[in-house]
Amino acid sequence: MKQYQPTGVITAIITPFKSDLSIDFEAFEKLIEFQIKNKVDGIVVCGSTGEGATLSIKEKVALFVKAVEIAKGRVPIIAGTGSNDTQATIELSILAKESGVDALLLVAPYYNKPSQLGLLNHFMAISESVAIPQIIYNVPGRTGVNIQPETQIEIAKKCKNVVATKEASGDLMQIMKIIKNAPKDFSVLCGDDALTLPAMLLGAKGVISVFSNFAPKQLKSITDLAAQGLFARAKDLHYKFLDLMNLCFIETNPVPVKAILQEMGLIQAFVRMPLVPIDAKNLEIIRNELKKLKFIK
Repeated sequence: MKQYQPTGVITAIITPFKSDLSIDFEAFEKLIEFQIKNKVDGIVVCGSTGEGATLSIKEKVALFVKAVEIAKGRVPIIAGTGSNDTQATIELSILAKESGVDALLLVAPYYNKPSQLGLLNHFMAISESVAIPQIIYNVPGRTGVNIQPETQIEIAKKCKNVVATKEASGDLMQIMKIIKNAPKDFSVLCGDDALTLPAMLLGAKGVISVFSNFAPKQLKSITDLAAQGLFARAKDLHYKFLDLMNLCFIETNPVPVKAILQEMGLIQAFVRMPLVPIDAKNLEIIRNELKKLKFIK
């Protein structure tokens, strides 16, 4: 089952909250419509950026169902169902599939620190249990474990449902090893906005992005140019937005991007503890860059 090949700009969408920290489904719908209007190639629900770590299973399923309902097939919906418990991941993945999502995003098991064999067995178990396209999510900075290139390639070869990897190691050498040796029908997606263009120059197929929460059109311009081999033009846009891409991580994601979306009038920037609202000094730095690039007045 390798019919779905994720490419282009896939937005790891935030989860908007009301002042009581319940999910703001009205704002969620507006955000998804904003993404679709700007022609993104997919939307991840309940990933790291969506604060999946502090959402209950009931809330996650409600978000999966709502996203599928809003999208109406106009854009693939990818459910973040990974955890550090293989059986729990399988159970949530089955619920996500029943919700109608198009694919799963599976973060490497965190905290447990499994071996490379443990990682392989984890992804094999999910692939064998849930017949839906799946994307590896390798983010060592959050999980404490790096899925080595050789392991990712073995997962790609042995797991019929695994169609791609979101590579957020920040290591271009690792990205190159995967691109060079992975099956032809396996997509490597960049997991760091600022590395999207260099990764695509090396053969990556796109990005799962934080930046595109508020700048989908701008990032789509970069990836479209890169896909066409127009790297000089893509480079100009890359450097134009590079500082703002990096400011999305001036504090822990998604705190800055939620602040940006509030500045643009799209949401209220509430986050669930242990995250806290953005520091005032950092917000001022972000505001200045948003004004410079005309995202706000």
